[in-house]
Amino acid sequence: MIQHEKQYHIQCEAGDVGRYVILPGDPGRCEAIAALFDGARFVARNREFTTYTGTLLGEKVSVCSTGIGGPSAAIALEELTAIGADTFVRVGTCGGIALEVQAGDVVVATGAVRYEHTSLEYAPLEYPAVPDFDVASALRGAALDLGYRTHVGVVQCKDSFYGQHSPERSPVSYELLQKWEAWRRLGVKASEMESAALFVAANALHVRCGSCFHVVWNQEREAAGLDQSESHDTSTAVKVGVEAVKRLIALDRG
Repeated sequence: MIQHEKQYHIQCEAGDVGRYVILPGDPGRCEAIAALFDGARFVARNREFTTYTGTLLGEKVSVCSTGIGGPSAAIALEELTAIGADTFVRVGTCGGIALEVQAGDVVVATGAVRYEHTSLEYAPLEYPAVPDFDVASALRGAALDLGYRTHVGVVQCKDSFYGQHSPERSPVSYELLQKWEAWRRLGVKASEMESAALFVAANALHVRCGSCFHVVWNQEREAAGLDQSESHDTSTAVKVGVEAVKRLIALDRG
């Protein structure tokens, strides 16, 4: 591939980002996240990738959106790592699976089911998709200290949003439904689309990554006739992510 001064997709270069990067999916959330930094400035926007950089506790930090799914998330991780980032916190939304996971709750991932394909280009399927321990611990501590109802455990990652929400339309519905039942019986907390790829790619690149999510809905609670209301206030996961970065900065300073 031709070498460019700037990274091909995110259009950033060395010096544009800090070592700590928050990774939302939606580019529209980047400005609001950057507003929680000190002295944030816009850096670049290209395709699904929007980047801002500022400081937290005097340390240079960034936010870069990844779009939806593993392929674009891995691209962001690769290119950010190439220009000096080494600690990543994914913040986003998820759908609950375990009945105790309710809309509005926060989920911190301790591992991810690799029901996607991006991670296969980094490691064989036998390799687990797990977050960095320090990042996951910082996220859990931040969520609890902020007073959010928090669940910690395995999440499921997929490539098809509608494969989860309308599986009966698929010619392979038999497989989708059987696998979903397996995740449910195994106590998987929630379903989302990026963590497995990010965790495995981060381990392959020898950088740190963890994930936390705001629960939008739980289709299993709906099927069981349990009360819930749809929640789209993603600021919970964002606040957890920002607080976790502060904890990691303090940890790294010793």
